Amino acid sequence: MKEVKTFQQMYRDGHVNRREFLAAMGALGITATTAGGLLTSASALAASPTRGGSVIFASNLHGPDDTLDPILGTSTIDYVRANTMYNGLIQVWDDMSLHPELAEEWSVNDNATQYTFKIRKGVEFHGGGELTAKDVVHSMNRHIASGSPSSIKSFFANVIEWRALDKYTVKLNLSSPDADMPVKLTQPQAKIVKANTMNWWEGGTGPYRLDSFQAGVKSEHSRNNNYWRDTGQWLDGIEVTAITDPDARLNALLAGSVDMATLMNARHIKKIEAAGKSVLSIPSGLYGGICCLKNTAPGDNDDLVQGFRYIQDRERIVRKFLKGQGTVGNDHPINVSYGADHCHELPQIPYDPDKAKYHLNKSGYSEAELYVAPVIGFIEEACLLMQANLKKIGFNLKLKRVPTDGYWGAVWMKEPLNVVTWNMRPTANAMMAIQFAPNGNWNDTYWNSDRMGVLLKDSLAETDAAKRHEMHCEMQKLVSTQSGMVIPAHTNIIDGHNPQVQGFSNCPLGQFGGNGWAEFIWKTG
Repeated sequence: MKEVKTFQQMYRDGHVNRREFLAAMGALGITATTAGGLLTSASALAASPTRGGSVIFASNLHGPDDTLDPILGTSTIDYVRANTMYNGLIQVWDDMSLHPELAEEWSVNDNATQYTFKIRKGVEFHGGGELTAKDVVHSMNRHIASGSPSSIKSFFANVIEWRALDKYTVKLNLSSPDADMPVKLTQPQAKIVKANTMNWWEGGTGPYRLDSFQAGVKSEHSRNNNYWRDTGQWLDGIEVTAITDPDARLNALLAGSVDMATLMNARHIKKIEAAGKSVLSIPSGLYGGICCLKNTAPGDNDDLVQGFRYIQDRERIVRKFLKGQGTVGNDHPINVSYGADHCHELPQIPYDPDKAKYHLNKSGYSEAELYVAPVIGFIEEACLLMQANLKKIGFNLKLKRVPTDGYWGAVWMKEPLNVVTWNMRPTANAMMAIQFAPNGNWNDTYWNSDRMGVLLKDSLAETDAAKRHEMHCEMQKLVSTQSGMVIPAHTNIIDGHNPQVQGFSNCPLGQFGGNGWAEFIWKTG
């Protein structure tokens, strides 16, 4: 049966896990015993990891703001470099479970206000010297220092202190409970660096060293032969770069000029597979949307933003532009991928041109300008559809096309109306906090709600699942009705790669399995 062979190949390539494979066999009417045998045969044929070779990874964005400082990371290319060069205290796996990394174990008190971390011994920095508690305290204090530029500063607003109890023990004291703290420590910005140095060539403990770096061009990395764990490091070298034009990035993958290319457009999946390349499509909370800045015109007009919400033909976007590789958005970032914290009770905002016209007329605006760059596969098409639908009701939306080079430094959070994309975060609270916490560094619509701040804090301390869900529902309703965000759709993470490159995870937190692939992938042939 062709379908069985297809799923066996997907299992061998790591595109489905054991549970997903068995579920697929059940859907095909195959008994559990037979499915188990098919799984065993698929495993036997799976390619064994091989050491050697190199890969070229092409992201979708880069520019002069590219950074090697993990706390400043804002884009996929920054996160890939952080995961390649550094380690964190804790690591998240495919199933969103947490596992030790530089912290070999951790414990928490009864009300989640104190955490104790046992730091792994014998870990060496790339430039020499052993990792100790001092380095951990230094790294984490960078997020809470006065005027810190950390992009996840809001995650640590309730930190009283990080303190070294001895050479290999760190204690964290919080002013209020935070059950999500271990999850927050898995973020790429929370990597541990060597104390009192800004020499990023020497300041990491990660699986690959930095050999060269030019912002907006590329970085080159080679295996860290003194790495502290044996989890792979199969490759000799990695080149990290970006090709900002989506068609050029696709063509580079098809031509074999790069081994890995991020953010493939769903409409190109068949073309990629027909060329003998592989597609990795992972359901996720990743989304594309429109930021209407609430601190300036025209985004400060609630009716204009509401009109933009009603004009989104969301089902058509998912059906036509995403080819079903995604879900309808509801103007807040928490979709079904977040599980119990997703507010399924919240009514879905419909495509309603009449209501859009009513609110836009009430706003007093008859035209606006939206800055658009291909920051995510479907966003340009969605904006063109929005423009056409607005034209039908007498509103002139001008689309200002701009390149992705330098977009996050020159356009995002600066132009009154701009497009945006956000990767999924490990928890709903973390996602809401990083984007909508009052006065947060990445509050990209400049919507500051005191009530939102209270709910973000209180939900972390709430242990009653029903009450916590109510809080998350209220937060999602606030964002979808009061902020300046318009989110028409969530998309699967769709990446393309050379089929010789294997070992990717299915973690939904970023490209190629959460951007942490460098340590684990290999190249056959």
